[in-house]
Formats: sequence, structure tokens, C-alpha cells
Amino acid sequence: MKEYTGDDMIVATGIDKFYPNGCHALKNVSATVHRGEVLVVIGPSGSGKSTFLRTLNQLETISSGAISIDATDMYAKDTDINKLREEVGMVFQGFNLFPHMSVLENVMLAPLKVSKRDRREVEEHARSLLCKVGLESRMTNYPSQLSGGQMQRVAIARALAMKPNIMLFDEPTSALDPEMVGEVLDVMKSLAKEGMTMVVVTHEMGFAREVADRVLFMEEGELLVDDTPTLFFDNPEHPRLAKFLSQVL
Repeated sequence: MKEYTGDDMIVATGIDKFYPNGCHALKNVSATVHRGEVLVVIGPSGSGKSTFLRTLNQLETISSGAISIDATDMYAKDTDINKLREEVGMVFQGFNLFPHMSVLENVMLAPLKVSKRDRREVEEHARSLLCKVGLESRMTNYPSQLSGGQMQRVAIARALAMKPNIMLFDEPTSALDPEMVGEVLDVMKSLAKEGMTMVVVTHEMGFAREVADRVLFMEEGELLVDDTPTLFFDNPEHPRLAKFLSQVL
């Protein structure tokens, strides 16, 4: 079991999300993520798990409730949301790389344009990140010359280039061919071992069992289960979770 510093990196309290069409996408969802913890969120399609993840950097605004990131109230009047987002890296299902830029240029772009950091320092950091994700030989390639797994690893390096304290992953392997999933999950596992605070929405049950400190189960916008992987997978008490696992395992 990991030793936590006691810091709550993410605190979501009573989150509700209504869309203009009346859809109640999140229903009184509360969750806390400690520094260095890996939280995995699973559930059927349309359960609200990706919506919940996107509220954690205000890509989706909430209708009611409260969210704090590293003790900063996301919705306080004096909160600079763009500055706060720099602390929260995000990796999506799609890679969203700029096709006219090399791998190295894609990773360097945000630190240069958003953070206005020194170019030499940014390039050195970008190169080290690409080595970290196993792409040291691909720095001058363009996205069209990469496999899906390689592009997703570039996307992870790009998010890390902003030096975030938290990483959010929204089904990062769902668009990949099966043989490419492992290479992306390996990078995520190494980040977890290094102590990165992570919230991961995924269908990869093996990853959840092996890497997560806690696993959440959502359905129809509600958080039904928040438990350790052992209890979650081996002794599911909620009947809906038990039925879900019987269908996917």
C-alpha cells in the first residue's frame, strides 16, 4: 500500500451536471484523490465517467457542487482556470497531434506558447520525456509516420511537458489496435510507480486491478462503488457491479 502525504489533490463534492436538453449526466458525485494515488473509473457506456473526468479540469462545467484541485477552489471568482489547467495534464481517446509538426515540436509547443518557458530548457525536457515513453528514435518523425500506440505515447509526453501535478486519462487505449494497447499502458504504469497522481477512465480491467489504488464504478450518472481493487473485483457487494463484471471479465 502506498504511503500518502495526507494531501488531497482532488476533492469533488456533490457534483451535478445537467445538459440543456434536460439530461442529468452526473448525480451528486463525490470523490477524493490523494497525492500520488491512482484512481480508475469504470462503468458502461453513457454512465457519466468521462463527463466526471472532464469536470476535473473544467472542460465540462458543473451545475452544482464543488471541485478543488490541490486546495484551489476551481469555481472561486479569483481562480485563474487556465493557470490551474497547467497543473492538470489530460490525455484523450484521440491523439490530436498537429500533423505539420514533428514529434518533438508537438511536445514542445505548449510549454513554449502557454508557459513562455526558455526554448533550450523546453527542448531538453521534451527530449527526456520522449525517451521516457520509448520514442527517442522518433523525435523528427511526423504523426503520419507513427502507429496509433506511438501517437498516444507522444500525446502523453505532450501532457507531461507542462509539468502537471495530476494526469487525467480518458479511455486512452480505446482507439488503439489490441497489440498497441500494452505499450501505452506500460507508460501509464511507470508514471504510477513514480508517484504521479492519476485519474483514469478505462475499460482495461487488468490495468485497474494491477495499478489502481481505488476503483470507482459509475452508472447512469451515479457513483455506485468506491473500493480497493481487491474488494472491487473479488468481492463486489453492489449487485449492479457484480452483474457488470460478470459481463466484461
